[in-house]
Amino acid sequence: MKFRSLFFLLPALAAASSASAQFSIDEVEARQESTIFQSPVKATPVDFDYFNKARYRAERAAVRRERNTLELGGGLQGALTSYNDSWIKVSGGDNSIALMANLFLNHTFTKNLFSVETKFIAKFGYNRMKVETANDDGTTSSDGVWFKNQDEFDLSVAPSFKMSKNWSYGAIFKFRSQFAHGYLSRTQQTEIERKSSFMAPGYLDISLGITYKCPKEKFPIVVNISPVALSAVFVESAQIRENVWDKKPGWQTYGLAGPDKTSKYEGGSSVQIDFDRTFGNKGILRYRTSIFSFYGWITDIGQKNKISKYSDYLRALEAWNDADNPAVGHELADKPNLPIHPTVRWTNTIDIKATKYLSTTLNFELYYNRAQNVDVQTKTLLSVGLAYTFKNK
Repeated sequence: MKFRSLFFLLPALAAASSASAQFSIDEVEARQESTIFQSPVKATPVDFDYFNKARYRAERAAVRRERNTLELGGGLQGALTSYNDSWIKVSGGDNSIALMANLFLNHTFTKNLFSVETKFIAKFGYNRMKVETANDDGTTSSDGVWFKNQDEFDLSVAPSFKMSKNWSYGAIFKFRSQFAHGYLSRTQQTEIERKSSFMAPGYLDISLGITYKCPKEKFPIVVNISPVALSAVFVESAQIRENVWDKKPGWQTYGLAGPDKTSKYEGGSSVQIDFDRTFGNKGILRYRTSIFSFYGWITDIGQKNKISKYSDYLRALEAWNDADNPAVGHELADKPNLPIHPTVRWTNTIDIKATKYLSTTLNFELYYNRAQNVDVQTKTLLSVGLAYTFKNK
């Protein structure tokens, strides 16, 4: 019944009148203005090759390692001998202690054609032995006395510029002296018996010239030729200059011009030859040698009162020493002099490694300086003990 009523209602709605409405729109005049759009966010370019602090440090470390070559080594040797009184009475013997230490440093900095090589060698040793000393009452006493057996340090700095593959030009600065006091003997260790000390003497050598390095690994020889060179001797201790040994005061022994002079300078030429090679796959044997010679021919040209024959020089020197003038003393201007002779210093070191920390070292040194002694001076030292070497390459 309900669906029927809906069916009759639909035609009635269709026949109904339609409704309409009317709208009106007013005309509006709008002003035209230019508008600029701005973004508050700044544009930042992004590159894939960004800065990395860890990478920068690693690269700098690689550059430093490439430019710097460092070798540092040191050793310690010692010996102890002890006997009791009964043993000494029957078989003899002497209680003794010996201690020796050495240090070796070799550093090379290279950048493009420029390089600087620095070498430092230090050796120091003491031994203690009993010596018999006479007392004022005629008796003797046995006391242990310390006395140094080696004492020296040597510093060398050599800047250079490379000219070709094997040749370079530059300079070499060498300084040598000792650490502690040196005396005439174990029983003569007072101030008036002192022979050496720090900067008494001290030696300075400056050379300007060219250097040749052999490219062969089996023959690593380096030759430096310096047409212009300077050699200087320093004796800063007035006490050592005044002390007398070997019938000569200290200022004469070290070749100074007078007791009030603390240094002596000579100009001339020099030659230096270095060789350093390690033998064996594990570096069991290493041989290092260096020979340096200086000839002060520039100073020798203007030297006065030169006497070439040594016997004539000794007679003239003895006469000069006996000519004592109480008023002014000896006239230094009249002192006879020998012509300047070349000085030669030759050092040799042989290292034999038994293990990583145990080695045997043999040192031999030859020194000739006619201003100090007409005879050749030699020194030999054999030691066994602890040693270690560090290398960054």
